[in-house]
Amino acid sequence: MCATCGCGSNTNARMLNLQTGLVRPLGGHTSEHPGHHRDDHEHDHGHSHSHHHGDGHVHDHEHGHHHHDHDGHKHHHGHGRGTTVVELEARLLAKNDTLAMRNRGWFEGREILALNIVSSPGAGKTTLLERTIQDLKDEIPIFVIEGDQATANDGERIRAAGAAAVQVNTGTGCHLEADMVAQALQELRPPSGAMVLIENVGNLVCPALFDLGEDAKVIVLSVTEGQDKPLKYPNMFQAADLMVISKTDLLPYVDFDMDVALANARAVNPAIEAIALSVRNGEGVDQWYGWLRSHRRSLGQSSAIASAADKN
Repeated sequence: MCATCGCGSNTNARMLNLQTGLVRPLGGHTSEHPGHHRDDHEHDHGHSHSHHHGDGHVHDHEHGHHHHDHDGHKHHHGHGRGTTVVELEARLLAKNDTLAMRNRGWFEGREILALNIVSSPGAGKTTLLERTIQDLKDEIPIFVIEGDQATANDGERIRAAGAAAVQVNTGTGCHLEADMVAQALQELRPPSGAMVLIENVGNLVCPALFDLGEDAKVIVLSVTEGQDKPLKYPNMFQAADLMVISKTDLLPYVDFDMDVALANARAVNPAIEAIALSVRNGEGVDQWYGWLRSHRRSLGQSSAIASAADKN
């Protein structure tokens, strides 16, 4: 999956629909986007072709085989291993970016706010999503793509909180990819105006490289991790739009300086926004909800402006 860190191919990756119990592998073939129904096109995926959907979406089936490229490419050593790895990484990222662009267009066409939630393991992503779902599910239709290497533990927690969820297990992989998100969307089929929360695999390295088609990347940094994390993992904080500093109820018990953490984050990303909160005692949670509502409104306004421009 990732030429940078050497994590394994996604041949053992799988997806579980928590609503239906359906489990299917994710390696090899890419399924259609949600607007593309399987029964509409019975054809062989062994060749590359594109077709237009009713919503104007173009889907190229060649991208479903990008991990096959990984297997085939690794046998060519004519230019040395280092060159091969760099070429492979470039090819993987280029194909992922193409798929991410299609995901983004799909979200934008339906005015769906899609967020890529990233952090190190144990920072509190799932707990934050649980409370968000419980508090906002009657106001906003919320759908969740849950990424972990193994188990459906977090996906079950999300479903119990009240949101439709798909669990993606990446096996030996350390991050989600745009291809996985496209397949998960086919299972979830979120309606127009919904919010899709993508909880990435706990990792502060590789998820920074892989665009999923999200509107914004939200990094969760817990006060138990240390205020120097933005300096240690600059690529992730550079890629993030918002930093949520979590578990603030533990500040009296840890050596964490909020001002230093924020300064470190803005040293690598001057534009990053920040919200400090505690899911346990509710401090700062309303500010997080305000950020979500603001971005949903902005998404709708941008869509209205684009629609008016098209008419003119």
